[in-house]
Amino acid sequence: MVIAMKIGVISDTHLMEPSAELERIVLGHFNYVNMIFHAGDFVDQSIVDFFRRWDLIAVCGNMDLGEIRSSLPQKRIIDVCGFKIGLIHGWGSPIGLEKRIRAEFPPLDCLIYGHTHYPANHKRGGFFFFNPGSPTRSFTGRHTIGILSLGEEIKGEIIRV
Repeated sequence: MVIAMKIGVISDTHLMEPSAELERIVLGHFNYVNMIFHAGDFVDQSIVDFFRRWDLIAVCGNMDLGEIRSSLPQKRIIDVCGFKIGLIHGWGSPIGLEKRIRAEFPPLDCLIYGHTHYPANHKRGGFFFFNPGSPTRSFTGRHTIGILSLGEEIKGEIIRV
């Protein structure tokens, strides 16, 4: 597969300020990406500001308040390399979440989401879902981020950090 673009994908950072660990993760794994998608739950504006050093596409999450909610949308569609990619955080129970968030969008090539802290990288019903998990607050004990490679098709990779 010829790669036209790589996108770093992260969600659920849940930090009150940028940490050395977050910087290590981002610099170590996203140093070669063309842009970064963040699927919400930054928690503090300083984390949004930290990510703005890169080409950032982001949405707010359910734990984001004030300035973040007023500056970032709850969902968006991004056209990248001929692919339509949806970005949303998610809400409520993890059970049935993919069905609920899918209903929020028209037809897409990929839907990136967060909220569950569980990574996902699969097709369901011909639709590609991608959740990078959380680099800081995993319920599985594995802190993760993701990379999307766009070429002839979209391929996802979950990276343990």
